[in-house]
Amino acid sequence: MTSIGIVSPQAMHFSEPLPLQGGASLADYTLVYETYGKLNADRSNAVLICHALNASHHVAGYYLNDKGEKNIGWWDNMVGPGKPVDTDKFFVIGVNNLGSCFGSTGPMHTNPATGKPYGASFPVVTVEDWVDAQARLADALGIEQFAAVMGGSLGGMQALAWSLRYPKRLRHCVVIASTPKLSAQNIAFNDVARQAILTDPDFHGGDFYAHGVVPKRGLRVARMIGHITYLSDDDMAEKFGRELRAGKYQFGFGIDFEIESYLRYQGDKFSEYFDANTYLLITKALDYFDPAREFDGDLARTLDGTEAQFLLVSFTTDWRFSPARSREMVQALVNNKRRVSYAEIDAPHGHDAFLLEDPRYLRTVRTYYDRVWQEIQAGGAL
Repeated sequence: MTSIGIVSPQAMHFSEPLPLQGGASLADYTLVYETYGKLNADRSNAVLICHALNASHHVAGYYLNDKGEKNIGWWDNMVGPGKPVDTDKFFVIGVNNLGSCFGSTGPMHTNPATGKPYGASFPVVTVEDWVDAQARLADALGIEQFAAVMGGSLGGMQALAWSLRYPKRLRHCVVIASTPKLSAQNIAFNDVARQAILTDPDFHGGDFYAHGVVPKRGLRVARMIGHITYLSDDDMAEKFGRELRAGKYQFGFGIDFEIESYLRYQGDKFSEYFDANTYLLITKALDYFDPAREFDGDLARTLDGTEAQFLLVSFTTDWRFSPARSREMVQALVNNKRRVSYAEIDAPHGHDAFLLEDPRYLRTVRTYYDRVWQEIQAGGAL
């Protein structure tokens, strides 16, 4: 297996207003995306990859900076030549969502109506809004139907939303380490993280760009809170335990434990590249996702309109999006007589396992995409 190599992002501008679920609309917006592989003659081999909270369109391959350092795509172990999602077979698209800080129109971009950054005035967007924008991009690229729409975590929510909003536009739906809605505990974690940002004096009500500052303290704490939820207790114990940086207690409020050092490092790094308003928007989109809400919480009724075949994968130590949530989706699909495959991987890494190297996990995805490829070659479903 080899890397795709050096890749370049592309951008597409849309002038037609995009109606949003919150009642607002967004016009004159840009979506940044990357593509890998080649679209076949009948345009049947396209795969859409949906990203999670702090990821982007840069799914695979790498960029080179002036120092020759590589910025490798966040799912490079999954997507590429000879990899589970094989770009020698599939035409893969990664799209940066609206509201992001990685190129697509978001709070840090100029509002054409005011000539100033959107800041706090950028409208709240939902998972469904992202999917609608992705569908417009697919239209512009001439893709009427995806072979598969795939994502992990928040990306899995988008894949599920695709199966509900555009049931005829995807043949397979791949949902990894995800959930049909957040639990109260998850919403609580998100709100504490948002409060860390909102109460940072440098936030300035979301319009900190005009002040030439960044609410780094709030971003650091938000990332530290989030990162704790991505790891399992076992993984933390194995990596850090109760190891002390100096070998003894310092009897102060600085860094004593290695886990404290690690979390602060993650927080510092995150605060250097991520936008605070984007963090607020994306966590709110996570909170709001609940397609069964329109069906009195009945997930089976919700999924009745789907037509895709499904692969769901969960990880035993993922307590943020637990296997029980994936099994709930599987049961609802089975109740609707959908063709569904499910794998529950015994992995120690918690929620982050969907990004990591696990032979059983990668083999599961590879086997599924082998079947998708066989269908394409056969010209229809097997």
